[in-house]
Amino acid sequence: MNILITGGAGYIGSVLCEYLLDASHDVTVLDNFMYGQSSLLNLCHRKQLIIVRGDCRCKQTMRPLVSKADIVIPFAAIVGMPACEADKKAAISTNLDAIALLCSLASKSQMILMPTTNSGYGIGIDGPCTEESPLNPISLYGLTKVEAEKMVLGRENSITFRLATAFGVSPRMRTDLLVNDFVYRAVTDRFVVVFEGHFRRNYIHVRDVARAFVHGIENFEAMRGKPYNVGLEDANLTKVQLCEEIQRV
Repeated sequence: MNILITGGAGYIGSVLCEYLLDASHDVTVLDNFMYGQSSLLNLCHRKQLIIVRGDCRCKQTMRPLVSKADIVIPFAAIVGMPACEADKKAAISTNLDAIALLCSLASKSQMILMPTTNSGYGIGIDGPCTEESPLNPISLYGLTKVEAEKMVLGRENSITFRLATAFGVSPRMRTDLLVNDFVYRAVTDRFVVVFEGHFRRNYIHVRDVARAFVHGIENFEAMRGKPYNVGLEDANLTKVQLCEEIQRV
């Protein structure tokens, strides 16, 4: 298939690209390379890969790319509460307006597989969240992702993945993510300062996220029209428990 990935040079997208190319798909990446990253250099020799520098919020850029795609995976986003609060205009235009543009350009036959976040569940729920748990986002990041998910699922020919907190090595490495940050500090500083140690999260390796998208493509007809949590069943850990696991390793 011909697959368009916006933000494909990012933390998850750069990993997913390799999986999709290995599965013999044709992949087009649209990215503005806002961090000056070289995360696709190891793949640029692949004949099935096309890289476009551009903005997913630009209709003139998106229209010809979407028209050629069988599947669109919109990874381009301002990710996390701090980044969204630092530039609210960019967060809304990238996380929400760009998705509205994509939905307006995509035909009913084209498939969309979109990452969202388990931050949409908010706080105050007893026990692990299921896909039936109420959405109650408490941050601008969560709000934009929840609203974007409604738009994408409203067109029916779509799947959304509510991702847990990702970790692991990627060509576009991020050390600001919780697990990666704690590991980095443990190795370099030999200690970690923990705030709100009782705060509980779920986690998922970046390569498992990529495999989830491949699974969604291969099983699209059976999965279409629904959201899916993507996380580790045995990794509902508090920050203190996470530190203990890192210390053990």
